[in-house]
Amino acid sequence: MAYLYILPAFLVYAAFLLYPLLRAVQLSFYDWDGLTLASWVGFDNYAAVLQDEGLRGAFGHALVLIFFFAVLPVAVGLVLASILNRARVRGLPFFRTVVFLPQVIAMVVVAVAWRRIYAPDGSLNGILDAVGLGSLGRAWLGDYSAALPAIGFIGTWFETGLVTVLLLAGMGRIGNELYEAARLDGAGPVREFFAVTLPSVRGEIAVALTLTVIAALRTFDLVYVTTRGGPGNTTSVPSYEVYNRAFQLGQVGSAAAIGVCLTLVIFSIAFLINRIGDRGDA
Repeated sequence: MAYLYILPAFLVYAAFLLYPLLRAVQLSFYDWDGLTLASWVGFDNYAAVLQDEGLRGAFGHALVLIFFFAVLPVAVGLVLASILNRARVRGLPFFRTVVFLPQVIAMVVVAVAWRRIYAPDGSLNGILDAVGLGSLGRAWLGDYSAALPAIGFIGTWFETGLVTVLLLAGMGRIGNELYEAARLDGAGPVREFFAVTLPSVRGEIAVALTLTVIAALRTFDLVYVTTRGGPGNTTSVPSYEVYNRAFQLGQVGSAAAIGVCLTLVIFSIAFLINRIGDRGDA
């Protein structure tokens, strides 16, 4: 009878997640503009994802964003959390609240604020002028080489607080006796970090990487508000391509195929991260 308790939750899950996902898979096999009758094209839409240089570039940009959204925040978060945990800083709950604050701000608001910071007459160029580095200033979101890293840096700023709080929670559960034993063996701060701290928070690192990688791969609002995929296609990502093809170009089948491929990529990377994390815990 236990299934009767989970059946309502499963029905809600199926109605709002499984059915839309299966519907997207179905649409991905059709050429459809959203208005007229659809025509069966089989795997042509998926072949286009692999053959279209622009789409391959969009997935490549998403992988670049993983570095900024996931790798950098985890690296910075590990350093910050280790220092704070070791130093036993006063007012730690307040600091946790401050670093976590970006997470409670809507990404659209974050994007609007950073778009202003990156503007040619914005704060960033003003600071560079003030310190004598005005020659480095540029229209950051309009520069072909700087636009994608500029968006990525927003992701680093946004995700670092979440990662730091997660790692601080994990480090707070490490017993002092482990550190004392390491010190008795002559371990310094660096060796303590690699021998005690890092293995003890492997699970938290896996969770942080899973959350931030998913955020990097599915980011849409940040790109839409700041650059709309420009300049050219240098900041286009799969989520933006789904929107652009479905609602701007009327290529619903192609958009569905991109969405399905993106889902598979997200699932595969998240599965790999969790497998590695579970193996480390074992």
